[in-house]
Amino acid sequence: MAVTPTNPPPDLLNRRVGSWLAARIGPTQTLCVGLSGGCDSVTLLHLLCQLGYRERLTAVHVHHGLSPHADAWADFCTAYCADLGVPLILRRVAVDRKSGSGLEAAARQARYAVFAEIPGDWLLLAQHRGDQAETLLFNLLRGSGLTGAAGMPVQRVFADKQLLRPLLASSRAEIEAYARQAGLAWIEDESNADLGFSRNYLRHQTLVDLSQRFPAAESALAQAAGHFAEAQGLLDELAAEDWVRAAEGDSARLAVLKALSLPRLKNLIRYRLRQLGWQPPVAARLNEFCRQIQTAGPDRHPALELPQGRMFCRHQRLFWQGLG
Repeated sequence: MAVTPTNPPPDLLNRRVGSWLAARIGPTQTLCVGLSGGCDSVTLLHLLCQLGYRERLTAVHVHHGLSPHADAWADFCTAYCADLGVPLILRRVAVDRKSGSGLEAAARQARYAVFAEIPGDWLLLAQHRGDQAETLLFNLLRGSGLTGAAGMPVQRVFADKQLLRPLLASSRAEIEAYARQAGLAWIEDESNADLGFSRNYLRHQTLVDLSQRFPAAESALAQAAGHFAEAQGLLDELAAEDWVRAAEGDSARLAVLKALSLPRLKNLIRYRLRQLGWQPPVAARLNEFCRQIQTAGPDRHPALELPQGRMFCRHQRLFWQGLG
């Protein structure tokens, strides 16, 4: 794809990513990079080598076994890393095809479970601005709150490392321009064209239609995700202050919780669940549980069962009890 006046030349991508990483990564810290073999991850790995991180790099390819071409993709990544002189860790996973969350989500869960086990100070993934816009739309259509509307964070704690997305401000056109100028080859996952997958429909149908009417749609949606992330950050700060006032060890005093408004109580509960690594319940269940906390008399003991554990009230406190 030719570089057009609306897309910065490829060398700008190198400089922008380089300065962005230099402000975050220490001189001795190690990096692992998710490598699917697609254009985005192939470009990210090449960029990192060009920027002088080669000696501290490890690439990770997750073999999902979902495509008849999965073995060829693994072979491609093996050869590519050999050419770059970068070690490759290849992991085969079994994806739950009957997962209630859908095949896409099950594959993602299996992939991130592998990433969590790989040693390194930083995990770098190659999602770009279009992926961010797609994620925002996907989450909004599921009725997500601010956390979902914030899309993918550019940096967050993940397992025992930091997760970074260095290309999140870059367009697919910029990334392809760099890859073509560098003479890179990549693979195309045929499932990416299957409109039966919700994210593919949003990427190839919805966002294309939006961009025809609103040419800056992708950029505007990604910018909106940033605004939502800032708002979520402020809510997290408020929740942290409320937790300090309510906390009694690992529990929370009901007297403090009852004094909060319903939106503020729900914000605190969601914050606490994220701290524990638990999946928050759907809005209706959380709303009802918080209403029960606020109105229950001393002889009532509201409880909420969740996949990771149980929230329950006893002795004028709210407890979180994990499974196992």
